[in-house]
Amino acid sequence: MSSVATTCPYCGVGCGVLATPDANATVSVKGDPNHPANFGRLCSKGSALGETIGMEGRLLRPEIRGKEATWEMAVAEIARQFQSAIAEHGPESVAFYGSGQLLTEDYYVANKLMKGFIGAANIDTNSRLCMASSVAGHKRAFGSDTVPGTYEDLEEADLIVLVGSNLAWCHPVLYQRIAAAKADRPGMTVVNIDPRRTATCDLADLHLPLAPGSDVALFNGLLVHLAGVGATDGAFADAHVTGVEEVIAKSEAQAGQACAITGLDASELAHFYALWARTEKVVTVYSQGVNQSTSGTDKVNAILNCHLATGRIGKPGMGPFSVTGQPNAMGGREVGGLANMLACHLDIENTEHRQAVQDFWQSPSICTRPGLKAVDLFNACADGRIKALWIMSTNPAVSIPDADGVRDAIAACPFTVVSDILPDTDTGRLADVLLPALGWGEKSGTVTNSDRTISRQRPFLEAPQSARADWRAICDVAAAMGWAEAFDFEGPAAIFREHARLSGVAGQLGRDFDISGLAEISDADYDLLEPTRWPVSATRRGGRFFADGRFFTADGRARMVPVDHQPMAAATSEEYPLRLNTGRVRDHWHTMTRTARAPRLNQHIAEPYAEINPVDAARYGIEPADLVVVRGSTGRVVVRALITDRTARGVVFVPMHWTSNWSSDGRVDAAVAAATDPISGQPELKGSVVALSRFDADWFAFAAGSGRLAPDAVPGLGYWALAKTQTGWRAEIAGKGEPDWQKIAPALLGMQGGARAVSLSDPDRGSARVGLVREGKVRGVLFAAPSPVGVSRAFVVSALAEDVSIHEVLAGRPANDRPDPGATVCSCFDIGSNTIQTAILKQGLATVDEIGEVLRAGTNCGSCRPELRQLLLRTQRPMAAE
Repeated sequence: MSSVATTCPYCGVGCGVLATPDANATVSVKGDPNHPANFGRLCSKGSALGETIGMEGRLLRPEIRGKEATWEMAVAEIARQFQSAIAEHGPESVAFYGSGQLLTEDYYVANKLMKGFIGAANIDTNSRLCMASSVAGHKRAFGSDTVPGTYEDLEEADLIVLVGSNLAWCHPVLYQRIAAAKADRPGMTVVNIDPRRTATCDLADLHLPLAPGSDVALFNGLLVHLAGVGATDGAFADAHVTGVEEVIAKSEAQAGQACAITGLDASELAHFYALWARTEKVVTVYSQGVNQSTSGTDKVNAILNCHLATGRIGKPGMGPFSVTGQPNAMGGREVGGLANMLACHLDIENTEHRQAVQDFWQSPSICTRPGLKAVDLFNACADGRIKALWIMSTNPAVSIPDADGVRDAIAACPFTVVSDILPDTDTGRLADVLLPALGWGEKSGTVTNSDRTISRQRPFLEAPQSARADWRAICDVAAAMGWAEAFDFEGPAAIFREHARLSGVAGQLGRDFDISGLAEISDADYDLLEPTRWPVSATRRGGRFFADGRFFTADGRARMVPVDHQPMAAATSEEYPLRLNTGRVRDHWHTMTRTARAPRLNQHIAEPYAEINPVDAARYGIEPADLVVVRGSTGRVVVRALITDRTARGVVFVPMHWTSNWSSDGRVDAAVAAATDPISGQPELKGSVVALSRFDADWFAFAAGSGRLAPDAVPGLGYWALAKTQTGWRAEIAGKGEPDWQKIAPALLGMQGGARAVSLSDPDRGSARVGLVREGKVRGVLFAAPSPVGVSRAFVVSALAEDVSIHEVLAGRPANDRPDPGATVCSCFDIGSNTIQTAILKQGLATVDEIGEVLRAGTNCGSCRPELRQLLLRTQRPMAAE
């Protein structure tokens, strides 16, 4: 069957994808070589997209309070509840909470309904959690939320500074582009500024492990150094920038404290500052380590100040570059999908802008003030101000700080609608009305990536049963509320045309976002739309902003903003002595509703974990692979201990992805306090304070089976984590008491009847091994012990699909004639650490490229290349010693 060119639904890189469905209802996926974001590259998640498609667990019909309903019934109920809330409590008693997973057309109609017809601004999005501080910083400096540069700048720069960005895992294709450019031009220098030593450090010439939250002090010191050595651009600043001398003078007072605040040596700072000063082509790439802070906006402006003072902005190979976390975070910004923005980068506080939007929409009202930002929105649900809530394509009961409180707030809201593809999520279980949405591969519209490139998401699958596009559901509700004419769109192309026309109004008002050149696009041309970087107007197309010194402030000049280092919201204490840092892992995405469906994406990391420095582990009596409790003021998580010096003393890192569907206590945001930046409203997801302790358990177990496992069948269970595998399912469990594993194993493995049990036990050691055989094959196995179980999990899982005897499986490791692949390193080709080390030793492999030639590891997405290099070092060191 023919391939369909579409766009990946994961991060803000916006990679082009070629999806090819076949007659067996499977889909093959590869990178689109013609897309300007990735030129055919894909990361491990993008490469596995075909494995995430399927009907398992899908929501296929609307539900009202747990009972199946028709769309007409659901729409009528939503409209009635919204109208009732507005009539009794006013328009600000209603709120929408959306997602960067929505397409621009979905976002547009949701924003139009809330701000122009309901008449309040209570529409916010999970993009508030990832790039709101960047938006606020851009607006303070530029007068608009404008990303100045393009991806090509990454290849043209001579110095790339990565700040708070684990690009290798979070934006792998951009990492690959930089790595390729550095290979072509070895003189390119990469600096990685991050408290953790991440996989991205593999590419860096210099790693600056600054103290968490100290970015402002670092860049204030840089600014003062630039001024001191004459590296500022006086002509550019005099003509186009306001506040230069004031900000430099104010920064001088703190520059002398940079070492004390950042924890970096004077020599490290001097090296970095000298690199920046002598290199004209500098790109500063920043992400969540900057944004997710109570001083995130100030951090952004500290970076922007350095580029404005030197004039290194908007020219090839130079400028600040915010990389966004979601596929359509930028599109949401463009249509006003945040509570403090109007559509097309217009301002709620500007009377002229409000009037222009209302006149264009011919709407009965227009919001007159910003609405509730994400954290405040759910606080308003908790205290009763929000009476009706619509959550679209996101899972806030997991992803927002104080997640337990957010879960309770949603439950307390009198009426909640959830649109999603799955009903069984932490948030979906709280809904009064569930609406079945279309998923990736089924919906049609556009997304905008981090460098302002608009791309099409095209359908290549039929809509399942009663599922509908989000824009259609929103328009149906708007029509039922009495505004049918204003929402009478025949398809996403019609919505896009209206959005483009409104952007022309914004362009006439002097704003940056203008795609009016696409306002008359036909349905056919919309279907064929190639990736297009905005602006697209009568006067300009694509390109960079600000090299000409023209900004979007009232006087056309940029603003340098004076900023001071501010401590994090909470100080460590005797009760909470550690900092909690959160973030992503390589192969998972957000709350795993998609990636957990792909077995190969579970192989690299199969359960939630905490990175703990060895000094802290010793202090709290924690051994490798122990389970630990990470407790904050709002809640706790129970995760596996990973003891490593990648994380600094006094800091614990826990990934953000696990939900109650996949782990008993893995929702890390339950332990994160809801402190926010006072300007952007973005929460501090990388600086909460926590306590750490060993999880008290009498026994630990690992189980693998050909069917879904049932941890609830185990009495005394205190911890569990599930993962889908190539051969079925696996689980890690732990608890109290003295279980009878011969009885419990069949229930846990879902095989109470028709299976022969083979068991081995050692009462003195408290260990037990139980295998279940059906039709001559091993169908399930369980290993239990009084300490974390040490078996080859990769071997045990793979044995369920092979002709392996039950006794060999129960040994927990393969026989001498059968290789043990070890823990998965390369998810794309399912290659384990033992396989790689054996090849290094036996074939004398000396480089990562040689590993790729022999095993293919690292030759697809490239995300595992840093780990391959570490394996090389660890394997070659013993060889050198010999």
